[in-house]
Amino acid sequence: MKTILRSRWQTTVFTLIMISILSLLVFGCSKNQEPQKTASEGSAKPLDIIRIPSPGDVTRPDIYMVADELGYFAEEGIKLEYVGVVPSPQLVASVVAGKIDVGAAHINRTIAGISAGAKIKAVVAGTETTKEIPHMVYVTLDNSPVKSARDMVGKKVGIPTIGGCNEYTPYAYLKKNGIESPKGKIEVIVMPEANLEQALRQGDIDVAGFHKNPNFLVARGGIKVLFTDYDVFGTIGGGTPFYFSEKFIKEKPDVVKRFVKAIAKANDWADANQQQAIDITVKRANVDPKLLRTGYFAPKGIIQPETATMWIDLLKEFGEIKNDVKPEQIFTNEFNPNAKI
Repeated sequence: MKTILRSRWQTTVFTLIMISILSLLVFGCSKNQEPQKTASEGSAKPLDIIRIPSPGDVTRPDIYMVADELGYFAEEGIKLEYVGVVPSPQLVASVVAGKIDVGAAHINRTIAGISAGAKIKAVVAGTETTKEIPHMVYVTLDNSPVKSARDMVGKKVGIPTIGGCNEYTPYAYLKKNGIESPKGKIEVIVMPEANLEQALRQGDIDVAGFHKNPNFLVARGGIKVLFTDYDVFGTIGGGTPFYFSEKFIKEKPDVVKRFVKAIAKANDWADANQQQAIDITVKRANVDPKLLRTGYFAPKGIIQPETATMWIDLLKEFGEIKNDVKPEQIFTNEFNPNAKI
């Protein structure tokens, strides 16, 4: 009997010891795994924030929204932060002041800003001009007597802002068609782009200049296209590159490189999927799809040197810039993995 009790006691003790050992092993394993999990989570690099202006008048696919929706920025470790609407003429100053990190507008704004001393540089191309999808289009009424460049002399031309592509594209059109010293040969009327169509239809102006698709305007009835920037410059006149301050580029070149990669990738996707790009923008911007036109984006995000050269010459000719500005001051493709430098 004592032998049996001793045996049971030994078995119980052995069982308790084994349970204790197993508990220690399990506990020890769980302790070793937890720090690994925490370390893994903690080692995930935080996303780099890039501050951009909120969209204002959305009339075509927004490449920020497209790239974000497709996850291209997240793939590059970037998160966009919208900081509010910034009018186009104020973009350069806002980038220089550090209120936003990146700006995008027609390249003439970049050139004029740099000429005035702004330390910025374009790093990736945005929209460009094609025959079907130009940057700017100038229209008249169907029954208008203005049918040629010569007919524009002395007439009222409505544009959204003075200077840049809005004003100098008509001058270049006049000059190309034999009108010497075109500045002063037309009466420039400045008004919000949203008011141009009404002003044209009620006879307050003779020609209206829009950043819209020609087919979009013609479809509204009673309007005909007089010319577009494609008729004046071909494909090189409508570039709208993205630019950073030189300070940002110097301090965060890797962020710039990843931003360029995401934009370039989104450009190509949007060109191949134009309706989907519109749908994404409609959803994200909560706008009427009837107001959006298709857009054409620079293949692989590469900035064309000819665009910078042409606009430097044009801005000098019409007195908007005084200094000698070189294309290499305006842009670089060095951050674009698709470019052959």
